[in-house]
Amino acid sequence: MPLNKPVEAGSLAESISTVSSGAPAPRSRLPGLLFLLTTSVGWGLNWPVTKRLLDELPPLSLRGGTGVIGAFLIAGIAVAFKQKLKVPPGQWPRLIMLSVLNVTSWMALMGLALVWLPASEAAVLAYTMPVWASVLAWPILGERISLVRVIALLMALAGLVALMGGSGIAASMEKLPGIVLALVGAFAFALGTVIAKRAPLSLPPLAAAAWQVGIGCLPVAIAGLIFESPHISALTPLGWWLFAYSVLMQFCVAYVCWFAALERLPASVAAIGTTLVPVIGVVASAITLGEPLGPGQIAALVFIIAGVMLATRS
Repeated sequence: MPLNKPVEAGSLAESISTVSSGAPAPRSRLPGLLFLLTTSVGWGLNWPVTKRLLDELPPLSLRGGTGVIGAFLIAGIAVAFKQKLKVPPGQWPRLIMLSVLNVTSWMALMGLALVWLPASEAAVLAYTMPVWASVLAWPILGERISLVRVIALLMALAGLVALMGGSGIAASMEKLPGIVLALVGAFAFALGTVIAKRAPLSLPPLAAAAWQVGIGCLPVAIAGLIFESPHISALTPLGWWLFAYSVLMQFCVAYVCWFAALERLPASVAAIGTTLVPVIGVVASAITLGEPLGPGQIAALVFIIAGVMLATRS
């Protein structure tokens, strides 16, 4: 995705319009932080949503199917904003690589991890991603790791570790497949994030999001059709509402905002900012699924938020 030239900062509405049209990005970090916050809320709430949907649909079919539908909707939005969907010939190898790292591995591995792990635990393990992204951004992007950013990362990581302990995560043999899948998915997403900054795609933002989500989710959906037996017609009314949320919020809103935030923020800052996702995921899972949330978890969440706030000011 192209790194846009800065212009004067405007309102949130102007910022969203800028992303839609592929116009230059504002100089201020505020639009990027607002996009990042929207992404975190959308992805955070999607953890308990996905966990609940797994009662009605198998993981690969669920993750791949919602993604393919979401990609078509994003493409429609791109066309409505008169963005060209045509991919320059030389961009295809990079587009496929980023789609696999940012979408295929994340959607498939995290969906499978939820089979073995509660939503709150999977969310926490998934968002070790900022650790890998911050480390990879140094040799690949040459981003200097300032002392403030190191402190922010350590604060967020310490909060995640405390949250894992407070949620009672135990590396038992029963949970081990889910733990491994979540960690591998986190590393792949971090690598894709850093590579996207190193070698951005020459596509408008919405078009780039549509292609990456579509290419990334199609093999997951196909695998679901081959190895699973999805029965979409058997979805309950609540299941349909959750399915719609997963399509619209996770893809049409959150993924588009993520790519927009990545254009405007350093990779390490954007990655650290995503530690808000497990905060939202843990709280939402406690409220909707009855998963643990006591004083220890709350203290850890506060520590994570403090680390994110410090990172955004570095």
